[in-house]
Amino acid sequence: MWVQLLRQTRSWIHQKGAFYSTLVPSDGVTVNYRYGLPVITLTLPTRGERCQFTVKPMVVTVGAFLQDVQREDKGIEKAEVFATDGSKVSDTTLMEVLLMNDFKLVINNTTHSVSAPKKDKLSSEHATEMEDIKSLVHRLFVAVHIEDHQIRKERELLQKLEYLKEQLLPLEQMKARITDSADAKTTRLLWVGLALMSTQGGALAWLTWWVYSWDIMEPVTYFITYGSAMAFYAYFILTKQDYIYPGAKDRQFLHYFYRKSKSQCFSVQQYNKLKEDLAEAEESLRRLRQPLQLRLPIQQINEKD
Repeated sequence: MWVQLLRQTRSWIHQKGAFYSTLVPSDGVTVNYRYGLPVITLTLPTRGERCQFTVKPMVVTVGAFLQDVQREDKGIEKAEVFATDGSKVSDTTLMEVLLMNDFKLVINNTTHSVSAPKKDKLSSEHATEMEDIKSLVHRLFVAVHIEDHQIRKERELLQKLEYLKEQLLPLEQMKARITDSADAKTTRLLWVGLALMSTQGGALAWLTWWVYSWDIMEPVTYFITYGSAMAFYAYFILTKQDYIYPGAKDRQFLHYFYRKSKSQCFSVQQYNKLKEDLAEAEESLRRLRQPLQLRLPIQQINEKD
């Protein structure tokens, strides 16, 4: 029963245009809802017959409806729709919008005033059946297309990863050379600092024991210590950081790195952007390859790996 009902529903969805059937003669233009669809009944001027047009309001436009009316009666030379205030309704307007308010239908030189009817409410049983059909169609669509979509998305991510790695390869090589150069300069600077401190200590010892006495050198060492404290305080004022040896080393390394990058035209911003895109693509691929979350076939994942 569900398969037959689903086929009838799909057949109704894919139909285009309006439908008509000849009724008993009557006057005026009427609009009624049948089975949830508006039925517009009017008198054909040439044939003098009442003809009803069943339209799909969310698909059919005003222009398409008027073309169907003229196609049914070749004697209709002009067919237009106007709002109640006299403004013309565009042919691209959907019938759903038109049927929300009253309007005027002009056929040749005859004007028909049309009242918008109230849409009949579906019964609770019919509404439940429609919801069941929608749910069934949604489950069928997901079952048919979800795996293909996930596999296609995986291929796109793999292609993106390959492209990002190709873009990063020359930048990684350049960054490695710049990093080695900056690290070597930083290391040399640290050894120079150690050499200067050793020279200072040796000079103070020589002046204390061989040239002067401790009584003379004590004020000198005091001012040297006080000068060092001032230098560390100045470092804090400029950098807003305490003078810690690992932090000072990293700061000097970055100074050499950015200066070398600028001289060799290495874009740090571009490199960081590519690295972020690569990490995001890898994370998306990792999440996509979770068969328990996305129900992707395990055998296809193993083949990809």
